[in-house]
Amino acid sequence: MVMAKRKKRTEPAGTRWRFYIAVTVLFGVFSVLVARAAYIQVVSPERFSLQGDMRSLRSDSLPVQRGSIVDRHGRELAVSVPVETVWADPKRIDEHNALADNRRWQALAETFRMNREALVDKVDDPSKRFVYLQRKVTPSEADYVKQLKIPGVYLKTESRRYYPTGEIAAHLVGLTNIDGEGQEGLELLYDEHLTGQPGKRVYRKDAQGRVVEEISQTEAQQPKQLTLSIDQRIQATAYTELKKAVRYNQATSGSAIVLDVDTGEILAMVNSPSFNPNNRADLQSFRMRNRAITDSYEPGSTVKPLVVLSALENGRHKAGDIIDTSPGWMRLGGRRVSDPRNRGELTLTEVLKHSSNVGVTKMALDLGVDSLLQTYADAGFGSDTGVALLGEGMGLLSDRRRWSEFEIATLSYGYGLSVTTLQLAKAYSIIASGGVKRPLTIFRQESPLPGEQVFNPDNTLAVMHMMEEVVRDGTAKQAQVPGYRIAGKTGTTRKTKATGGYGDEYVALFAGIAPVSNPEVVVVVTINEPGTDDYYGGTAAAPVFSNIVAQTMRLLNVPPDNPDDTEIRAAGFGGQQ
Repeated sequence: MVMAKRKKRTEPAGTRWRFYIAVTVLFGVFSVLVARAAYIQVVSPERFSLQGDMRSLRSDSLPVQRGSIVDRHGRELAVSVPVETVWADPKRIDEHNALADNRRWQALAETFRMNREALVDKVDDPSKRFVYLQRKVTPSEADYVKQLKIPGVYLKTESRRYYPTGEIAAHLVGLTNIDGEGQEGLELLYDEHLTGQPGKRVYRKDAQGRVVEEISQTEAQQPKQLTLSIDQRIQATAYTELKKAVRYNQATSGSAIVLDVDTGEILAMVNSPSFNPNNRADLQSFRMRNRAITDSYEPGSTVKPLVVLSALENGRHKAGDIIDTSPGWMRLGGRRVSDPRNRGELTLTEVLKHSSNVGVTKMALDLGVDSLLQTYADAGFGSDTGVALLGEGMGLLSDRRRWSEFEIATLSYGYGLSVTTLQLAKAYSIIASGGVKRPLTIFRQESPLPGEQVFNPDNTLAVMHMMEEVVRDGTAKQAQVPGYRIAGKTGTTRKTKATGGYGDEYVALFAGIAPVSNPEVVVVVTINEPGTDDYYGGTAAAPVFSNIVAQTMRLLNVPPDNPDDTEIRAAGFGGQQ
């Protein structure tokens, strides 16, 4: 039997080379993928890592509140509180066609007291991702925005600076702008101290917005607190009394300072007119000036105690000496120096008690201008007080080679030099502290700052007792405080005109010490340009001093040193120089 031959298996034409081509293509594609992956992972990973981070990496700022400013007892003068700010994402608004809901946008505009078209104009550009709609809204406004539920409109928490004492401490504390940056006063001077450093949290989120990795967290550096020497109770008292006096005397402005004699701390620094830092709508620049440190005046008769002190210090006179002021006037180089009337022979105490220009002129001419100027300089005139506040003036104390006799005379009763209210307060604090001169400070001190003995304690005590007679039975009777011994001196000066010479505007001053037996405080009051006929220091400024000191003694629990004098006087303004 013939077996049929088995068919020989044959491969289709081209199979082998197609196989090789496929393998080659697959290998090539795989090689390209591997090469691309190697390039992405090894050669140039930064660009794609950045893109990945942009899609998944998030960072949040950990905000810190601005540091508080408090008085010596911890009462807040400036504090930051959390508030809500309304912002919008125009791209999200466009994606949800949110602008089509006119009613909600009209309601939002009315909430912000804005025109609807102006509000819509802020969010009609989809290329933007962040737009402020209203900064630092009230809690009720923030709650209403939540209820409106407008797509693309959100709330974020910020902080707002609040000043609990309002206009009472405005000149000293200052204010911040809407971004919390200091603009005036201590807020500006110590802005970095109060600001701190925000922290930062970095984390990774997935496509569903879930946190999948915590990368890092930097702790915030907390701001520091400013503790001032101010006593808010005394500050409020001084401001209330000064404001009443400025209004009563129809004056353009006024200032008052209360100093602690032992430490040089400023217990109160006030000015009128003032401003409310919580209401920025009607801020006026002239109201924002801290006149107690920036404005200088010729101090007038308030420097006469320093002339007497200089005479005692230089051995030209003793406390019991007599000065002949007859006939009540004297002519110097064709110019006249005079008293209201001829008082004849006066003791040094009576020279101050009656504020005799002739008396202090004779003493100054006997002293010589160099000795007098040295005493003024030792008292702090012509130099800074040590508080280092923004805008502090140093007044004017001339240092010329030649002085006429008339110029020396006017220098002795407070013309030809100028001082600030704070400088005058420092001079009187030196007398009150027994001749010790120490820098003033606006910050609370645990112990007194180092001082320098510039005057003899016995001489300063003698002058202080002389000034006590000025208040008891002299030109400053309205400065008396029932139950306390008070020493002080009035001053009334005419203001210079821009064109030269003196005009018809006055500055009324009173500087005093309380209580005399153990001096605790120095108070200086300045009333600028009183608009009434009672423009004297004894009628315009002295009553303010009395009211401030009476309440300050009570607040500081200072016991009366003159208990026999318990007559109750009605507070008011009036009297004579």
